Amino acid sequence: MKEHTDSRCHLSVHGHFYQPPREDPFSGRIPREPSAAPYANWNERITAECYEPNARVGNFERISFNLGGTLARWLDEHDHDTYQAIVAADRAHRQAYGIGNGIAQSVHHTILPLARRRDKICQVQWGIASFEHRFGRRPEGMWLPEMGVDYETLEILAAAGLRFTILSDEQVYHRSSAGDAERAGGPYQVSLPNGEGIAVFVRDRVLSNSLSFGMPGSAQIDQWLHEHLTWQCRRNGLHIVATDGETFGHHHRQGVEVLRQILDGGARHGCTLTTLPLYLDQHPPRSDIRVVENTAWSCSHRLDRWVVGCPCTPGDSRWKGALRRALDNLAGDLDRVYSCEAQQLGFEPWPLRDRYIDVVLGKVSGERFLNGNGLGHLMSAETQRLLGLLEAQLYRQRMYTSCTFFFDDLDRYEPRYAIGNAIHAVALTRHATGDELSHSFRRDLSVARSLKSGLTGADIFDEIVSRARVEARPGPPRRGRPGP
Repeated sequence: MKEHTDSRCHLSVHGHFYQPPREDPFSGRIPREPSAAPYANWNERITAECYEPNARVGNFERISFNLGGTLARWLDEHDHDTYQAIVAADRAHRQAYGIGNGIAQSVHHTILPLARRRDKICQVQWGIASFEHRFGRRPEGMWLPEMGVDYETLEILAAAGLRFTILSDEQVYHRSSAGDAERAGGPYQVSLPNGEGIAVFVRDRVLSNSLSFGMPGSAQIDQWLHEHLTWQCRRNGLHIVATDGETFGHHHRQGVEVLRQILDGGARHGCTLTTLPLYLDQHPPRSDIRVVENTAWSCSHRLDRWVVGCPCTPGDSRWKGALRRALDNLAGDLDRVYSCEAQQLGFEPWPLRDRYIDVVLGKVSGERFLNGNGLGHLMSAETQRLLGLLEAQLYRQRMYTSCTFFFDDLDRYEPRYAIGNAIHAVALTRHATGDELSHSFRRDLSVARSLKSGLTGADIFDEIVSRARVEARPGPPRRGRPGP
């Protein structure tokens, strides 16, 4: 990417690269996914179609991007060359421009406005730590899962030292002045209720969706640039394409080449290519903007899709509310047990949990982690009990990945994965303290029912327990467990 000075119109492409954690929570292995054939699972297939070819042709060096923590770990372990190429792309950008082009992502793709404040903090802190572990530096910005936003989430980002995030143009109140119109994608300053502020970039939804849902063939890309970009570049400012990174090669087979041609061809149509961190470094926010709270980029029905259902997922969506209630009740029970242990042992529970990501990332052993946090005096039994409860908190966080509630039926892989993580958290807690939380959780799950199979959440619970044999002692954290 070459930064030109002869144009006041800029184009930035941002790719949101993410896959949900697919590993069985008990074995740490991804089960075979027949729908991904001829590959063993969807991670392998999407890597072959998207991540590897985009890395090979150098696209990652020329866009801004976020690499979800669960995907980063899988790539590191299963396609290390591609993983290294993505990390190297950020390093090359930093060497060329003094700032990297990768940004962080809250780690488990939880819809943050629906989370408790302390869970928002945990997800943000874990996302920062995961990014630092992978890229060797602090992130400038953070991708919000599904662009789900509220002011409390933005306050937490700002408090963590993050400079910016990205929203879609329907998530902000319209800019009315001519000066704002010229600035297009920002950056804008959002004034927060606590008196702080954070920068926000605003993607062009029409421009982004024209690639996501109507990508032209590679032979037509120059015409597409003329039709969609030339008139945009009559205005000064920044124009942002932000979409799922998998758009380029997986959702659209021609996507790798189309992305390369867009990056090559923007200058011919009056736009200077840039990345979001670089643009913010060169163009600080000059005007304020307000956000529309409790909205997301992927659904026009606010956050209903992840709570009670919406027309985007037709059919009986009552299972979503029932499953969320069951998970919330269980999360409260898990937190109560952990908080009681913290009170007995004399430490603050939530800051310790926020730092536990160092164990999850494999940077330090559990015992050394406790020693480094002033808990080296604990007896052996207390150490093992506390580590078991911290591990249970990991799986409790993993219950809430957004895809659990994204689709139309309870009896799919994604809700089963959430229930499986919950069961593992319950088993770890029972092994650590003797507290039995499964009965109330199973009772709550019985209210949720699949319209397609007729199975209830309790039926799925029983199937998972039977398969995993979680009545056996789950033991301490083990190598090969899913993460982060």
